[in-house]
Amino acid sequence: MFNDRFEAGDKLAQKLSEELYLENLSNTAILAIPRGGVLVGSKLKEKFRIPLDVLIIKKIPSPQSDDLTIGAVGEGGVVVWEDSLIKKLNIPIKYRQEIVKEKIEEFEKKERELRGKDVAFDLKRKTVILVDDGISSGATMKAAVLVVKTYNPAEIIVAVPVIAAEVLEDFKKMVDRVVYLESPELFFSLEEHYRDFHQPKDEEIIELLNK
Repeated sequence: MFNDRFEAGDKLAQKLSEELYLENLSNTAILAIPRGGVLVGSKLKEKFRIPLDVLIIKKIPSPQSDDLTIGAVGEGGVVVWEDSLIKKLNIPIKYRQEIVKEKIEEFEKKERELRGKDVAFDLKRKTVILVDDGISSGATMKAAVLVVKTYNPAEIIVAVPVIAAEVLEDFKKMVDRVVYLESPELFFSLEEHYRDFHQPKDEEIIELLNK
């Protein structure tokens, strides 16, 4: 168990420095998934002296269940779909058009609040470190990976303090490297791995990004 996300970030940064040979840090980007991922990512920013940015992801739920993700909306209006799942569930095009419009509006609002700028990511041929405070079902991080892949990076590294064992192999197949501290077989909730699991407010996130 970690005291908080900052402690987890310190330990994760140390493990990254031990496991990875980042030859050209100027060609490396750290993208944190808000909210908790920004707290973890701030420690990677300190360790490697690389700018930290947020990767805002709006998951697109299926009409059958909010817990079932069929796609995602990311930076620049990028929309990615789980085509095989859409085909299997026979999801109508009208629903997809309507939900995408709704999610893009949500995304743009949150991007203005957190990034305060309309600048596209420059990730082409870069090493991208995707950071969050943990992975349970994996839906959010999988969506993040799909979005980042549209920018043609050289390498994608997923870095998290804790990841459920049942999804670890999925991510090893999706990205170039997965760096983590703990991978429990029994994973009930992310909250149980932190003594302090408060949800940071926008002001705290913005301060860490600009620090």
